Amino acid sequence: MQITIGLDIGGSTTKVVAFQDQTLLGKTMVKASDPITSTYGGIGRFLSLYDLQVQDVAQVYMTGVGLSYIDKNILGLPTQTVDEFNSVGLGGLYLSGLEKAIVVSMGTGTSLVAASRQGGRHIIGTGIGGGSLLGLSKAILGINDFSLISDLASQGKLDDIDLSIGDLTQRTIPGLNSDITASNFGKMNDQAETPDLARGIVNLVFQSVGTAAILAARLENLDHIVFVGSLLRMQAGRESLAGFADLYQKKILIPEDAEYATAMGAALSGLTDPSHRWKK
Repeated sequence: MQITIGLDIGGSTTKVVAFQDQTLLGKTMVKASDPITSTYGGIGRFLSLYDLQVQDVAQVYMTGVGLSYIDKNILGLPTQTVDEFNSVGLGGLYLSGLEKAIVVSMGTGTSLVAASRQGGRHIIGTGIGGGSLLGLSKAILGINDFSLISDLASQGKLDDIDLSIGDLTQRTIPGLNSDITASNFGKMNDQAETPDLARGIVNLVFQSVGTAAILAARLENLDHIVFVGSLLRMQAGRESLAGFADLYQKKILIPEDAEYATAMGAALSGLTDPSHRWKK
C-alpha cells in the first residue's frame, strides 16, 4: 500500500488526511503544545489508527501557519510544502463536489478563495474569525472555552442583543425582512443573559464573515459559497450563515468534515492530473 498524506499544520493543532489511489483513506487530528509535536503526533496517530507503517507513505504534502517549524523531511519521508490558499480551494471543492465556488476558511482569522478545479486564488482575508470570537467571549463573558461558548450560544436569543430592521421601522423595505440584523449589539439591554451574549458574539463574527463572503461571490460572479474550518462545528454560527442564502440568493454549503478541507486540499494539490482530484 502506498498513500499520500496531507497536513494542515496550525499553531497547536495538526489535521492529517491520506489518500490511496485518489480515494480518501481516512483522517484525524492532534492538538499539542507546539506545531512540531502535533505534526509528528498526528502522523503517528494516523498510522496507528489505520494499521499502517511509515514505509506505506509515498509522499507528504503540508501547508498551514505552523510550517515554519518543520524544516526537514518528516520521519525521513519525501515532504513538500504546498500553497495554503490553493489547498483551501481544492479541499472545499472536493468536499462540496462543485467545480467552482468561493471557499471561505474560518480559522483564527478568515481567508476567502476563488476556487476552480485548477486551483485556488486568494481574494482577501479578514482578522475576524475564531480568535475574535474567543477574545470577545473572554472580555465579555470571562469564558474562552470553545465548546462552552458553543453550548451557551445554542441556548441564547438575539432579541435583547441585536437591533433588527423591524426595531427601526414598521415600513416594508424591499428585499429586507423585519428580522434582518440592522446593528450587531445595537439593542443591548439589561435583560440579556449569558447565553444571549454568547449568541450575540457568535452572530457578530459569523455575519461579518458572511457579508465578506457574499461580496466575494458577487465580485467573482459565483453562485456557491463553501465554508470550511473548525469554527463551522459551532451550530449557532451555522444558523447565522443560513440566513444569508435566502437574503442574497446565494447557495451556502457547509460540508461534512469541513475542518479537514485544507489538509485534503494539500494532499490533492500533489496530484498532477486535476481529473484525479475528484474521485471519491
